[in-house]
Amino acid sequence: MRYQNSYAQLDPRLYHKQPPSALNNPRAGHFNSQVAEQLGWSTDQELMERWVEIVGGEYVPEGFEPLAMAYAGHQFGQWAGQLGDGRGLLMAQVLDNNDTLQDLHLKGIGLTPYSRMGDGRAVLRSTIREYLCGHAFAQLGIPASNALGFVVSDTPVRRETMEAGAALMRVADSHVRLGHVEWIASFAPDLLGEFTDYMIDTYYPECRDAEQPVLAFLSTVVERTARMIADWQLIGFAHGVMNTDNLSITGSTLDFGPFGFMERFNPAWINNHSDHTGRYAYQNQPAIGYWNLNVWLPHFMRLEGVTRETLADCLAPYETTFMQHYQQGLCRKLGLPHEQDSLVLTFEWLSLLEDNLLDYTNSFRALLGLVAPDTHPHEKQLLATISHELPPEALAVWQDWRQRYLNRLATLATDEVIESLKNNNPVYVLRNEMAQRAITAAQQGQFDEVARVYDLLSRPYEVQDIAIDLDTTPPAPDAPQLPISCSS
Repeated sequence: MRYQNSYAQLDPRLYHKQPPSALNNPRAGHFNSQVAEQLGWSTDQELMERWVEIVGGEYVPEGFEPLAMAYAGHQFGQWAGQLGDGRGLLMAQVLDNNDTLQDLHLKGIGLTPYSRMGDGRAVLRSTIREYLCGHAFAQLGIPASNALGFVVSDTPVRRETMEAGAALMRVADSHVRLGHVEWIASFAPDLLGEFTDYMIDTYYPECRDAEQPVLAFLSTVVERTARMIADWQLIGFAHGVMNTDNLSITGSTLDFGPFGFMERFNPAWINNHSDHTGRYAYQNQPAIGYWNLNVWLPHFMRLEGVTRETLADCLAPYETTFMQHYQQGLCRKLGLPHEQDSLVLTFEWLSLLEDNLLDYTNSFRALLGLVAPDTHPHEKQLLATISHELPPEALAVWQDWRQRYLNRLATLATDEVIESLKNNNPVYVLRNEMAQRAITAAQQGQFDEVARVYDLLSRPYEVQDIAIDLDTTPPAPDAPQLPISCSS
């Protein structure tokens, strides 16, 4: 691999160098050959042969420079002070096959100076969820951290009960968070200029050519964050814990904790059982993204040429960028051009889903069963199931909407409509029960289901023979979608 450990060259106040604390008897859970190839890992015999030892913390290859990052953050809207990598280490930075810098970050690998009250470990269930979700996002085409692989061990970890310790080698284009700047502002303000230069030169070099590089950088972070959250909304994803320390400066999804993919469509859905006020409910994510950026940007006023007015100009396009990306995406999900009459149909469709608690993923995919039933039997069955769930008064609404939708489609090229529906509406997302079945089997030492779900999510837009009915079956309409614990 082509190492480029630039973060380790920054001021040592920003991190603490240390080796991982090895797990006891680490064993392979699953290895992501796609990521290995992307990194150049797969061409290094030593790395391939010893990947379990590396992920388990038993062996640190030459070229790795493990360190724990310091950062801070606002958690649930409140200033939390110093945080940092409490159970993870930035092991190395490498240039991948596309000459893009990638962080190798080992999660669950022991105590650091930033662990606070934690034990520095991760458990198998949360490790599997993060591993599968990162893979799912990669195949859905949404910027996010992915993972090289994970291991399970004999190290006991106490959460609500005693569980098996695990570790995950997370791979992301950056682990620099909004919270890094918040930490600098509070604890090392003299580093702000140097660190801002690092962020621009490393992740946004194109901004160097702008008249005001810092403002160009900040504007781009705002734009990427807006687009990322629009992608979440389009796919029905709820992050669950959108603290400033969990948002990357690159607009890539980071920190898969109490996340969830919405099943029955309820915009007010809260997927984190610790979120007692619904701050991070699905429908609130766009506003929270704005809030986070709004508390982050003022720290840069210490830099020359940055004023409250120029920062307001940086933040102002957030809503427009989000709405444009979201509305365009919604229209593509219906196979329609981005026009006002398309948006009317689209939001009526969402209202139908919400009013009747229809499954979000299945309902969009089922439109293929309406447009091309003869060539899409799976989608035809989805459509029949959805229609069967509708009460009489809702059935009349559906029939009216369906006819107007078909009338609109009649003016468009059918092949293009079908392609748009297929490429923007997955058949499979990582449903909670799907993940839980894989976890339950893994806790008994069987990782075949993890491998099957991984393979299924590798081609989310295609109907697959390895799927089972439960992979696309939502909970009953009257069953609450259970929140996920932060305990991991």
